Amino acid sequence: MKKRLLAFTMALTVLTAGLTGCGQKNAGQQGSDEPGAAMTPVTLNEVAHSIFYAPMYVAIEEGYFAKEGIDLTLVTGFGADKTMTAVLTGEADIGFMGSEASIYTYLGGTDDYVINFAQLTQRAGNFLVSREPIEHFSWDMLKGTEVLGGRAGGMPEMVFEYILKKNGIDPQADLSIDQSIDFGSTAAAFSGGQGDFTVEFEPHATLLEQKGDGYVVASLGEDSGYVPYTAFSARKSYMEENPDVILSFTAALQRGMNYVQSHSPEEIAAVIQPQFEENDTDTIAAIVSRYYEQDTWKDNLIFEEDAFTLLQNILEEAGELEKRVPYGDLVNTDFAEKVK
Repeated sequence: MKKRLLAFTMALTVLTAGLTGCGQKNAGQQGSDEPGAAMTPVTLNEVAHSIFYAPMYVAIEEGYFAKEGIDLTLVTGFGADKTMTAVLTGEADIGFMGSEASIYTYLGGTDDYVINFAQLTQRAGNFLVSREPIEHFSWDMLKGTEVLGGRAGGMPEMVFEYILKKNGIDPQADLSIDQSIDFGSTAAAFSGGQGDFTVEFEPHATLLEQKGDGYVVASLGEDSGYVPYTAFSARKSYMEENPDVILSFTAALQRGMNYVQSHSPEEIAAVIQPQFEENDTDTIAAIVSRYYEQDTWKDNLIFEEDAFTLLQNILEEAGELEKRVPYGDLVNTDFAEKVK
Protein backbone atom coordinates (compact mmCIF):
# COMPACT_ATOMS: atom_id res chain seq x y z
CA MET A 1 0.00 0.00 0.00
CA LYS A 2 2.81 2.43 0.86
CA LYS A 3 4.38 1.77 -2.53
CA ARG A 4 1.07 2.52 -4.24
CA LEU A 5 0.65 5.83 -2.39
CA LEU A 6 4.25 6.76 -3.14
CA ALA A 7 3.70 6.09 -6.82
CA PHE A 8 0.80 8.53 -6.93
CA THR A 9 2.75 11.14 -4.98
CA MET A 10 5.68 10.89 -7.37
CA ALA A 11 3.38 11.05 -10.35
CA LEU A 12 1.97 14.36 -9.17
CA THR A 13 5.37 15.97 -9.59
CA VAL A 14 5.46 15.15 -13.28
CA LEU A 15 3.76 18.10 -14.94
CA THR A 16 4.90 17.70 -18.51
CA ALA A 17 3.07 17.90 -21.80
CA GLY A 18 3.33 14.14 -22.16
CA LEU A 19 1.62 13.50 -18.84
CA THR A 20 -1.43 11.77 -20.22
CA GLY A 21 0.39 9.54 -22.63
CA CYS A 22 -1.07 10.69 -25.94
CA GLY A 23 -2.35 13.73 -27.73
CA GLN A 24 -5.84 15.05 -27.27
CA LYS A 25 -8.50 13.74 -29.59
CA ASN A 26 -11.58 15.64 -30.66
CA ALA A 27 -14.53 13.54 -29.59
CA GLY A 28 -16.47 14.36 -32.71
CA GLN A 29 -19.54 16.27 -31.51
CA GLN A 30 -21.22 18.58 -33.98
CA GLY A 31 -22.91 21.02 -31.61
CA SER A 32 -25.90 21.36 -29.30
CA ASP A 33 -29.54 20.78 -30.22
CA GLU A 34 -30.14 24.46 -29.48
CA PRO A 35 -28.87 26.79 -32.24
CA GLY A 36 -26.23 29.14 -30.93
CA ALA A 37 -26.05 27.45 -27.53
CA ALA A 38 -22.71 27.85 -25.77
CA MET A 39 -20.69 24.65 -25.45
CA THR A 40 -18.76 23.84 -22.29
CA PRO A 41 -15.29 22.38 -22.93
CA VAL A 42 -14.59 19.25 -20.91
CA THR A 43 -11.42 17.17 -21.04
CA LEU A 44 -11.92 13.50 -20.23
CA ASN A 45 -8.88 11.33 -19.54
CA GLU A 46 -9.56 7.59 -20.02
CA VAL A 47 -7.30 4.94 -18.51
CA ALA A 48 -7.16 3.03 -21.82
CA HIS A 49 -8.87 3.07 -25.20
CA SER A 50 -10.81 -0.18 -25.36
CA ILE A 51 -14.00 -1.62 -26.81
CA PHE A 52 -14.65 -2.60 -23.19
CA TYR A 53 -15.92 0.96 -22.76
CA ALA A 54 -18.36 0.84 -25.69
CA PRO A 55 -21.21 2.84 -24.06
CA MET A 56 -18.92 5.86 -23.68
CA TYR A 57 -17.90 5.73 -27.35
CA VAL A 58 -21.53 5.37 -28.39
CA ALA A 59 -22.26 8.56 -26.45
CA ILE A 60 -19.41 10.29 -28.30
CA GLU A 61 -20.22 9.05 -31.79
CA GLU A 62 -23.97 9.59 -31.46
CA GLY A 63 -23.35 13.19 -30.36
CA TYR A 64 -24.95 12.78 -26.94
CA PHE A 65 -22.32 14.92 -25.20
CA ALA A 66 -22.83 17.74 -27.71
CA LYS A 67 -26.58 17.51 -27.25
CA GLU A 68 -25.96 18.04 -23.54
CA GLY A 69 -23.88 21.16 -24.32
CA ILE A 70 -20.47 19.56 -23.78
CA ASP A 71 -17.55 20.02 -26.17
CA LEU A 72 -15.65 16.88 -25.21
CA THR A 73 -11.93 16.27 -25.68
CA LEU A 74 -10.86 12.67 -25.07
CA VAL A 75 -7.32 11.83 -23.93
CA THR A 76 -5.92 8.36 -23.23
CA GLY A 77 -3.78 8.13 -20.11
CA PHE A 78 -2.44 4.57 -20.49
CA GLY A 79 -2.64 3.74 -16.79
CA ALA A 80 -4.71 4.73 -13.76
CA ASP A 81 -1.76 6.51 -12.15
CA LYS A 82 -1.37 8.80 -15.16
CA THR A 83 -5.11 9.38 -15.47
CA MET A 84 -5.40 10.21 -11.78
CA THR A 85 -2.44 12.59 -11.97
CA ALA A 86 -4.05 14.39 -14.92
CA VAL A 87 -7.27 14.88 -12.92
CA LEU A 88 -5.57 15.99 -9.71
CA THR A 89 -3.39 18.52 -11.52
CA GLY A 90 -6.26 19.96 -13.56
CA GLU A 91 -5.04 18.72 -16.95
CA ALA A 92 -8.28 16.74 -17.14
CA ASP A 93 -11.67 17.71 -15.75
CA ILE A 94 -12.94 14.14 -15.48
CA GLY A 95 -11.13 10.84 -15.17
CA PHE A 96 -12.25 7.38 -16.22
CA MET A 97 -10.39 4.58 -14.45
CA GLY A 98 -10.61 1.89 -11.81
CA SER A 99 -11.99 3.30 -8.56
CA GLU A 100 -9.12 1.83 -6.58
CA ALA A 101 -7.15 4.90 -7.69
CA SER A 102 -9.58 7.17 -5.85
CA ILE A 103 -9.09 5.13 -2.69
CA TYR A 104 -5.30 5.32 -2.93
CA THR A 105 -5.26 9.11 -3.32
CA TYR A 106 -7.81 9.60 -0.54
CA LEU A 107 -5.70 7.54 1.86
CA GLY A 108 -2.63 9.42 0.67
CA GLY A 109 -4.00 12.58 2.24
CA THR A 110 -4.97 14.51 -0.90
CA ASP A 111 -7.23 17.38 0.21
CA ASP A 112 -9.00 17.89 -3.12
CA TYR A 113 -9.52 14.18 -3.73
CA VAL A 114 -11.59 12.67 -6.53
CA ILE A 115 -15.16 11.47 -6.15
CA ASN A 116 -16.72 8.72 -8.26
CA PHE A 117 -20.04 9.78 -9.75
CA ALA A 118 -20.83 7.20 -12.44
CA GLN A 119 -20.00 3.50 -12.76
CA LEU A 120 -19.73 2.14 -16.31
CA THR A 121 -18.66 -1.51 -16.16
CA GLN A 122 -19.74 -4.18 -13.68
CA ARG A 123 -17.46 -7.02 -14.74
CA ALA A 124 -13.76 -7.37 -15.45
CA GLY A 125 -12.97 -6.84 -19.12
CA ASN A 126 -9.96 -9.07 -19.57
CA PHE A 127 -9.52 -12.65 -20.70
CA LEU A 128 -7.05 -15.45 -20.11
CA VAL A 129 -5.27 -16.44 -23.32
CA SER A 130 -3.35 -19.71 -23.74
CA ARG A 131 -0.90 -20.84 -26.41
CA GLU A 132 -3.06 -23.80 -27.40
CA PRO A 133 -6.84 -24.32 -27.41
CA ILE A 134 -8.14 -25.82 -24.15
CA GLU A 135 -11.60 -27.28 -24.50
CA HIS A 136 -12.31 -27.74 -20.79
CA PHE A 137 -10.21 -25.15 -19.00
CA SER A 138 -9.91 -25.09 -15.22
CA TRP A 139 -7.93 -22.56 -13.21
CA ASP A 140 -5.75 -25.22 -11.59
CA MET A 141 -4.16 -25.67 -15.02
CA LEU A 142 -2.18 -22.51 -14.25
CA LYS A 143 -0.18 -24.21 -11.52
CA GLY A 144 3.48 -24.33 -12.44
CA THR A 145 3.05 -21.99 -15.44
CA GLU A 146 4.20 -18.46 -16.26
CA VAL A 147 1.43 -15.89 -16.81
CA LEU A 148 1.90 -12.38 -18.17
CA GLY A 149 -0.10 -10.30 -15.69
CA GLY A 150 -0.76 -6.66 -14.80
CA ARG A 151 0.84 -4.10 -12.51
CA ALA A 152 0.59 -4.60 -8.75
CA GLY A 153 -2.32 -2.68 -7.23
CA GLY A 154 -4.20 -2.36 -10.53
CA MET A 155 -7.66 -3.88 -10.99
CA PRO A 156 -6.67 -6.34 -13.76
CA GLU A 157 -4.02 -7.97 -11.57
CA MET A 158 -6.07 -7.85 -8.38
CA VAL A 159 -9.10 -9.44 -10.02
CA PHE A 160 -6.87 -12.12 -11.54
CA GLU A 161 -5.40 -12.93 -8.14
CA TYR A 162 -8.89 -12.78 -6.58
CA ILE A 163 -10.03 -15.51 -8.99
CA LEU A 164 -6.93 -17.61 -8.32
CA LYS A 165 -7.57 -17.49 -4.58
CA LYS A 166 -11.25 -18.35 -5.10
CA ASN A 167 -10.02 -21.50 -6.85
CA GLY A 168 -7.55 -22.44 -4.13
CA ILE A 169 -4.46 -21.22 -5.99
CA ASP A 170 -1.71 -19.24 -4.28
CA PRO A 171 -0.65 -16.45 -6.71
CA GLN A 172 2.82 -16.29 -5.19
CA ALA A 173 3.61 -19.99 -4.68
CA ASP A 174 1.66 -21.94 -7.31
CA LEU A 175 2.62 -20.06 -10.49
CA SER A 176 4.85 -17.28 -11.79
CA ILE A 177 3.15 -13.97 -12.68
CA ASP A 178 5.30 -11.65 -14.80
CA GLN A 179 4.42 -8.05 -13.90
CA SER A 180 7.41 -6.44 -15.59
CA ILE A 181 5.80 -5.72 -18.97
CA ASP A 182 4.18 -2.35 -19.67
CA PHE A 183 0.43 -2.06 -20.02
CA GLY A 184 -0.59 -2.75 -23.60
CA SER A 185 2.63 -4.61 -24.45
CA THR A 186 1.82 -8.03 -23.01
CA ALA A 187 0.13 -9.30 -26.19
CA ALA A 188 3.21 -8.50 -28.27
CA ALA A 189 5.42 -10.16 -25.67
CA PHE A 190 3.20 -13.23 -25.71
CA SER A 191 3.37 -13.37 -29.51
CA GLY A 192 7.13 -13.15 -29.15
CA GLY A 193 7.23 -16.27 -27.00
CA GLN A 194 7.05 -14.98 -23.43
CA GLY A 195 4.78 -16.78 -20.98
CA ASP A 196 2.49 -19.79 -21.11
CA PHE A 197 -0.64 -17.68 -20.63
CA THR A 198 -1.41 -13.96 -20.76
CA VAL A 199 -4.21 -11.81 -19.33
CA GLU A 200 -5.49 -9.52 -22.08
CA PHE A 201 -8.06 -6.82 -22.71
CA GLU A 202 -9.75 -6.50 -26.04
CA PRO A 203 -8.97 -6.08 -28.83
CA HIS A 204 -5.68 -7.82 -27.97
CA ALA A 205 -7.30 -11.11 -26.95
CA THR A 206 -9.24 -11.42 -30.22
CA LEU A 207 -6.29 -10.23 -32.32
CA LEU A 208 -4.08 -12.93 -30.76
CA GLU A 209 -6.70 -15.48 -31.79
CA GLN A 210 -6.92 -14.08 -35.32
CA LYS A 211 -3.15 -14.36 -35.71
CA GLY A 212 -3.12 -17.89 -34.32
CA ASP A 213 -0.83 -16.79 -31.50
CA GLY A 214 -3.27 -17.49 -28.67
CA TYR A 215 -6.69 -18.75 -27.66
CA VAL A 216 -9.15 -17.29 -25.16
CA VAL A 217 -9.83 -19.97 -22.55
CA ALA A 218 -11.51 -18.02 -19.74
CA SER A 219 -13.26 -14.74 -18.99
CA LEU A 220 -12.11 -13.00 -15.84
CA GLY A 221 -15.38 -11.07 -15.90
CA GLU A 222 -17.46 -14.22 -15.68
CA ASP A 223 -15.30 -15.96 -13.10
CA SER A 224 -14.88 -12.98 -10.76
CA GLY A 225 -18.58 -12.08 -10.70
CA TYR A 226 -19.91 -8.54 -10.56
CA VAL A 227 -17.07 -6.13 -9.80
CA PRO A 228 -17.18 -2.28 -10.04
CA TYR A 229 -14.35 -2.26 -12.55
CA THR A 230 -14.39 1.29 -13.94
CA ALA A 231 -16.02 4.59 -13.02
CA PHE A 232 -15.97 8.29 -13.88
CA SER A 233 -14.65 10.67 -11.26
CA ALA A 234 -13.71 14.30 -10.74
CA ARG A 235 -12.06 16.41 -8.08
CA LYS A 236 -14.32 17.39 -5.21
CA SER A 237 -13.80 21.08 -6.00
CA TYR A 238 -14.64 20.61 -9.68
CA MET A 239 -17.89 18.85 -8.84
CA GLU A 240 -18.85 21.54 -6.33
CA GLU A 241 -18.13 24.32 -8.83
CA ASN A 242 -19.62 22.60 -11.90
CA PRO A 243 -22.62 20.47 -10.86
CA ASP A 244 -24.47 21.27 -14.09
CA VAL A 245 -21.53 20.02 -16.15
CA ILE A 246 -21.34 16.77 -14.18
CA LEU A 247 -25.10 16.29 -14.57
CA SER A 248 -24.97 16.92 -18.33
CA PHE A 249 -21.97 14.62 -18.70
CA THR A 250 -23.77 11.87 -16.76
CA ALA A 251 -26.93 12.33 -18.83
CA ALA A 252 -24.94 11.83 -22.04
CA LEU A 253 -23.36 8.68 -20.63
CA GLN A 254 -26.76 7.30 -19.65
CA ARG A 255 -27.98 7.79 -23.21
CA GLY A 256 -24.99 5.74 -24.34
CA MET A 257 -25.87 3.04 -21.81
CA ASN A 258 -29.46 3.02 -23.03
CA TYR A 259 -28.30 2.58 -26.62
CA VAL A 260 -26.12 -0.39 -25.73
CA GLN A 261 -28.96 -2.03 -23.81
CA SER A 262 -31.36 -1.70 -26.73
CA HIS A 263 -29.18 -2.46 -29.78
CA SER A 264 -27.37 -5.49 -31.13
CA PRO A 265 -23.59 -5.98 -31.02
CA GLU A 266 -23.50 -5.41 -34.78
CA GLU A 267 -25.28 -2.07 -34.44
CA ILE A 268 -23.03 -1.02 -31.56
CA ALA A 269 -19.95 -2.00 -33.56
CA ALA A 270 -21.05 0.10 -36.52
CA VAL A 271 -21.46 3.16 -34.29
CA ILE A 272 -18.13 2.93 -32.46
CA GLN A 273 -16.01 1.81 -35.44
CA PRO A 274 -14.59 5.36 -36.00
CA GLN A 275 -13.01 5.07 -32.54
CA PHE A 276 -11.19 1.90 -33.61
CA GLU A 277 -10.19 2.49 -37.22
CA GLU A 278 -7.48 -0.17 -37.02
CA ASN A 279 -10.17 -2.85 -36.57
CA ASP A 280 -12.86 -3.87 -39.07
CA THR A 281 -16.51 -3.84 -38.04
CA ASP A 282 -16.76 -7.65 -37.90
CA THR A 283 -13.89 -7.82 -35.40
CA ILE A 284 -15.42 -5.06 -33.27
CA ALA A 285 -18.80 -6.83 -33.37
CA ALA A 286 -17.19 -10.08 -32.20
CA ILE A 287 -15.56 -8.27 -29.29
CA VAL A 288 -18.75 -6.41 -28.37
CA SER A 289 -20.61 -9.75 -28.45
CA ARG A 290 -18.13 -11.23 -26.01
CA TYR A 291 -18.68 -8.35 -23.59
CA TYR A 292 -22.42 -8.30 -24.25
CA GLU A 293 -22.82 -11.97 -23.39
CA GLN A 294 -21.09 -11.64 -20.02
CA ASP A 295 -23.32 -8.73 -18.94
CA THR A 296 -20.43 -6.27 -18.82
CA TRP A 297 -22.38 -3.01 -18.79
CA LYS A 298 -24.83 -1.77 -16.19
CA ASP A 299 -28.19 -0.43 -17.30
CA ASN A 300 -27.63 2.62 -15.10
CA LEU A 301 -24.62 4.51 -13.76
CA ILE A 302 -25.31 4.22 -10.03
CA PHE A 303 -22.27 3.10 -8.04
CA GLU A 304 -23.92 1.07 -5.29
CA GLU A 305 -22.47 0.75 -1.80
CA ASP A 306 -22.35 -3.06 -2.04
CA ALA A 307 -20.13 -2.73 -5.11
CA PHE A 308 -17.81 -0.32 -3.30
CA THR A 309 -17.59 -2.75 -0.38
CA LEU A 310 -16.66 -5.58 -2.76
CA LEU A 311 -13.97 -3.38 -4.30
CA GLN A 312 -12.44 -2.76 -0.88
CA ASN A 313 -12.65 -6.49 -0.11
CA ILE A 314 -10.58 -7.20 -3.24
CA LEU A 315 -8.07 -4.48 -2.37
CA GLU A 316 -7.77 -5.79 1.17
CA GLU A 317 -7.29 -9.38 0.02
CA ALA A 318 -4.58 -8.21 -2.39
CA GLY A 319 -2.72 -6.51 0.46
CA GLU A 320 -3.26 -3.04 -1.05
CA LEU A 321 -5.60 -1.61 1.59
CA GLU A 322 -4.46 -0.79 5.11
CA LYS A 323 -7.62 1.08 6.10
CA ARG A 324 -11.15 1.17 4.67
CA VAL A 325 -12.54 4.45 3.40
CA PRO A 326 -16.11 5.79 3.71
CA TYR A 327 -18.38 5.12 0.75
CA GLY A 328 -20.08 8.47 1.29
CA ASP A 329 -16.81 10.36 0.88
CA LEU A 330 -15.74 8.79 -2.42
CA VAL A 331 -19.03 8.06 -4.18
CA ASN A 332 -21.77 10.51 -5.18
CA THR A 333 -24.83 8.89 -6.79
CA ASP A 334 -26.97 12.05 -7.03
CA PHE A 335 -26.22 12.67 -10.71
CA ALA A 336 -26.67 9.06 -11.79
CA GLU A 337 -29.95 8.84 -9.85
CA LYS A 338 -31.29 11.91 -11.66
CA VAL A 339 -30.63 10.60 -15.17
CA LYS A 340 -31.45 6.88 -14.84
